[in-house]
Amino acid sequence: QVRLVESGGGLVRPGGSLRLSCAASESIVSVDNLAWYRQAPGKQRELVAHITSGGQTTYADSVKGRFTISGDIAANTVHLQMNSLKPEDTATYYCNTDRAYGRNWSGYLEIWGQGTLVTVPS
Repeated sequence: QVRLVESGGGLVRPGGSLRLSCAASESIVSVDNLAWYRQAPGKQRELVAHITSGGQTTYADSVKGRFTISGDIAANTVHLQMNSLKPEDTATYYCNTDRAYGRNWSGYLEIWGQGTLVTVPS
């Protein structure tokens, strides 16, 4: 199967922390970048953080200083450390790569994970 698998979501109090992880299936040989998106109920999906194979990172303004993306692009894994969580961070978080290279296809694919729910009650 060609997939990204997220883990680490859950319920956390405001001000708390969570660490999300994402791992690629073995059929994905390499990726050029990895990112975390989120989608809150009734809202559009938005980019949270992005990391390139060169280690460059970008963040949404709403999470700068609170969230940190890290990972081993060569190992096709990425994490999102989320600190000082707020109720507005409540959403389903998705792992994504827009350039995945594999054993079973030519060129590249964009792949989304199934999502992991993060809930920060108000």
